[in-house]
Amino acid sequence: MSPSLLSGILKTLAVAICSALLSTSIAQAELLAPFKDDLFAYPHVLRQADDGRYMAVDYRSKRDINQRDEIPERRVNGRYVDLSVRRDQQDLLATTEVARMPHMAVGRQQNARFIVVYLYGQGGNRRQGMDDFTFGGNFNRIKNLAARNGGLYLTTDFSDFGATGARQVASLISLYAAHSPQASVFVACGSMGGGICWRLADNERVAPRLGGLLLLGSHWDEGFLSSRAFKRKVPVFFGHGGEDRVFPVEQQEHFFRSILQKSPGYPARFVRFETGSHGTPIRMSDWRGTLNWMDASR
Repeated sequence: MSPSLLSGILKTLAVAICSALLSTSIAQAELLAPFKDDLFAYPHVLRQADDGRYMAVDYRSKRDINQRDEIPERRVNGRYVDLSVRRDQQDLLATTEVARMPHMAVGRQQNARFIVVYLYGQGGNRRQGMDDFTFGGNFNRIKNLAARNGGLYLTTDFSDFGATGARQVASLISLYAAHSPQASVFVACGSMGGGICWRLADNERVAPRLGGLLLLGSHWDEGFLSSRAFKRKVPVFFGHGGEDRVFPVEQQEHFFRSILQKSPGYPARFVRFETGSHGTPIRMSDWRGTLNWMDASR
């Protein structure tokens, strides 16, 4: 083999090794590795504002429900889900200092890298956030993302959306957080569940562990602006339907901008699903992109 040929081979190998190391370091830097990203990517971006923190995306029920679901709003097409994650799913009962808490868990219950908690809205229960087929398979995605990346995903029942329910949820989070001392806690609240999200933002036990809050078709709370989480600059994500008739999108947008006004540069994002309804953000919000952004913002 000639010296020039050998030199060329060595250079090619060096480039390949460097590229592999770079790809590995990028993957390791992200909290969550890709999982069906092409299927759950946001549709076309219609407009952006607030230095990219605000985004309106094109949502169409004929495409994003009727073409995505085998039975509209009841059963998503099979390619959107991976049911092997059910092996890691458990229906449990925990006794905390506050209450007996029926809940469900997927992933590591000890030494988890992160913890994601989903809290339902009016009329829901702990099973909503574990349903593989409704909401376009988006709950199946977060289950897989947690299980595949060394995390823990929890859903739980609670008595109400006020102080009592918040204490119950806080006690369950504290129980699991004690078994995963290095894990950040991300709490996602659908609709009325936001009442608990905002209370947890100032809970003395939970707020120091929060890695982010996700408000999915939910409401606002001015008290957040003086909370422990706000002072820590805990990232906040708002997903909202452009035609939400329960909580008007304009009011949630106003609250989002009040956060930026009080604390310029605050890690807050707003995704408006144009023409979307009250439940659209639960179907369409990108778990992986949002959680990775929140983790990188810390």
